[in-house]
Amino acid sequence: MKTYHKYIAEVYHTGGLKWLNIQEVSSLGRSTRLKGNKIPRQYEFLSDLERNYFYLFEYPDSVVDIREQYPLLPIEETLLIADELGIKHPKDPKTQEPIVMTTDFVVTTKDKENTDVARTIKYKN
Repeated sequence: MKTYHKYIAEVYHTGGLKWLNIQEVSSLGRSTRLKGNKIPRQYEFLSDLERNYFYLFEYPDSVVDIREQYPLLPIEETLLIADELGIKHPKDPKTQEPIVMTTDFVVTTKDKENTDVARTIKYKN
């Protein structure tokens, strides 16, 4: 898993904003890579549900950007929220350092101005 400071340096040098790659996450589900039509770049999904949800954003004219596995930064904010709610923030099991949390998607839509909306999707148990 990337460290926070290494990630910030990577973003600065490459402009990339994806926090997780499918090889970095153990999963029992099926992961998928595909090239987008609206924004022609490679996308990586950790489940069929994420892939299918992505398709909802590929065609509306109001969607101008789609980012997957997006980091919730700065990490200090998620640490504060976890503390306020009385829940444990995820930690790296080896280092015990806080892990940067992610959301499944950040979608930018355009009306009068651009608006970013974060979405996390999960299967219902």
